[in-house]
Amino acid sequence: MKIIITTGTGTGPTSLGAFDEALLGAGVGNYNLIPLSSVIPEGSELERGTFLAPPDEYGYRLYVVMAHCEESVPGKEAWAGLGWVREKNRQKGLFVEFSGKSRAQVEEKIENTLCGMTRSRGKEYTSVQSEITGITCEREPVCALVVAVYKSEGWD
Repeated sequence: MKIIITTGTGTGPTSLGAFDEALLGAGVGNYNLIPLSSVIPEGSELERGTFLAPPDEYGYRLYVVMAHCEESVPGKEAWAGLGWVREKNRQKGLFVEFSGKSRAQVEEKIENTLCGMTRSRGKEYTSVQSEITGITCEREPVCALVVAVYKSEGWD
């Protein structure tokens, strides 16, 4: 399975409007999002890039791991990030998702959490990788998000 890691930022008249714009920017705004926890299935291929939604999938279910952060105070920042590791010589692994008020805060949370998660599993893992995005609130509310897109399914 290919897992696409995509980002989006948005501005809107409300936090929800900013979130919607960020979802559209990430290419996932026209799906019903189904949140997943933190496991990367064996045999998965991770690819950073834009998720290109087929137009006929409007309203489909979309399985995702997602981090998002909203901010509505001018001058403040919103940051979101996903971090991941994979077992050495295997394709399975772990995701974590965090939000914060600075890039450094999100990076630190990702690193610390994945170090703890891998230590408790007793396996050898690759170094931590991450995708982080942020946006500064100027007037209207803003949202930053990072999404790992697993797969979509229709309703039939």
